[in-house]
This record gives sequence, C-alpha cells and structure tokens, in this order.
Amino acid sequence: MKNFEIIAIANIEITDVDTYRKYEKGFFSILKKHNGSFITFDDSPEHKEGDTPLNGRVILFGFEVEEDANNWFNDPEYQELSEFRRAGTDTHSITFTKMLKG
Repeated sequence: MKNFEIIAIANIEITDVDTYRKYEKGFFSILKKHNGSFITFDDSPEHKEGDTPLNGRVILFGFEVEEDANNWFNDPEYQELSEFRRAGTDTHSITFTKMLKG
C-alpha cells in the first residue's frame, strides 16, 4: 500500500442505485485528479464490538498528502458530483483519518 497520510472512510447506504451510479461514474477521475487512490469497499462490514455498527457500504481511499485530500473534498467539480451521492444515498459519514508516521 502507498504511504498515505490520510485515509478517507465513507459509510453510506445506497437508496437509489441509478442516481448513485451517476456519482460513481465521475468519482474516480476526480479522485485521481487530486492524487487520491481507491483502496477498497465492502457492502457487508462485520461489526465486532461497540454501540454503533456501520450500516451499508464502507469505502476506503487514501491520499499521500493531507492538502490533496482537502482539495479533493472542496473541489467544486466534486461538490457538484456529490449531489448525486447525497440524492442516491443516506450518507452516514465521510471521515478523514491521519496515519501514524514512524
């Protein structure tokens, strides 16, 4: 795996597949534009412990530089595209986590 500074974790439940697919079609080119890398997704995460299990799809992607992660999220092109995600999913969270260095 690359030397990521930021791992983005998204947790969504798809409510309208056709609308969400419009988001997926544009997602990867904008992610790449900001030097982001897709890691994986899982539609059936296995909850092991705690009060708040993740529901729906969990998506992981990373950025080697925090500035790239913020530029991706704040990109007007991404924000316009994300309207399809907002319309086609229940977005529970999009979280940036910093990787330990050392």
